[in-house]
Amino acid sequence: MSLPTRNAHHTDTEPGTYCNPVYDGYLADPYVLAWEDGYLAYGTGPTADGRVFPILRSPDLVHWTPVGGAMEPVDPSLGADFWAPEIVEADSRFWLYYSVGHGDHRHQLRVAIATSPLGPFTDLGVNLTPHETFAIDPHPFHDDGTWYLYYARDVLDADRVGTHLAVARLTDMTRLSAPATPVLAPTADWQVFQRNRQMYGATYDWHTLEGPSVRRSGDRYYCTYSGGSYLNESYHVAWATAPHPLGPWTEPPGGPSQLLATIPGHVRGPGHNSILTTHSGYDLLVYHAWNADGTQRQLYLDPLTWTADGPTTTGPSWTEQALPA
Repeated sequence: MSLPTRNAHHTDTEPGTYCNPVYDGYLADPYVLAWEDGYLAYGTGPTADGRVFPILRSPDLVHWTPVGGAMEPVDPSLGADFWAPEIVEADSRFWLYYSVGHGDHRHQLRVAIATSPLGPFTDLGVNLTPHETFAIDPHPFHDDGTWYLYYARDVLDADRVGTHLAVARLTDMTRLSAPATPVLAPTADWQVFQRNRQMYGATYDWHTLEGPSVRRSGDRYYCTYSGGSYLNESYHVAWATAPHPLGPWTEPPGGPSQLLATIPGHVRGPGHNSILTTHSGYDLLVYHAWNADGTQRQLYLDPLTWTADGPTTTGPSWTEQALPA
């Protein structure tokens, strides 16, 4: 797929507008935190200071500057692949949830702590998911005085084998209740990661749901998530809804409703979103997509609107757009 190239840092945009990608460097699995009078973006990717999880800082969501890595690497025996950080504030401290492991195997969820969202975060030495064979993409969510942790995990005893979504209560910021509650299983062919995939000593048509992000709108809860293969054009963002954070979660009538999908020639493999409420109160989908030559996943954002029928967005966009004020 041939995608358009962009000028560095997008200095050609008009005030009050943006154009995706909003940052030209590598930032996958993005999470954006509104902090002080600006924003911090965290993600999967390289850093220049030896820490893991790059941090970008922005005054306006359009101009982003690297400010270092968030956390010192943990024991190398746990793995060298650090994925999908999310940060929340609780008890006057900041908590960073992430996964670490070896490629597609042996990933566990962990938590680190800092007094500032700029870090440095210190890993607390806790494996949050010792009962899971593979767990990634933690998403902490707070509702009515209770914290929940959504994540993706491998499930073999299912009609569609692969990576599914689950949730568990956080009994405190460093412990999960067990067992976890299923959230969503794959239900569509577009959610196939790879057919005839060799996993766990067997061969499967492997399906993948990952990157959960939950938001309450009115009296309903909405979980946006990614499905398919992050490596190619099959990657999509869809959503489900529930009356309670623990479910039951249901897809819209007619099956998975896709919020973001590849636009041939313009946007490839949009996915792994988080949801940001800006300082002015607007919601944005924050996500990544591949660059023109498939060497970088980059930071994208688009407005998210809540309707009686569920969330909608004008994205994925690739031309100049108005930024909600």
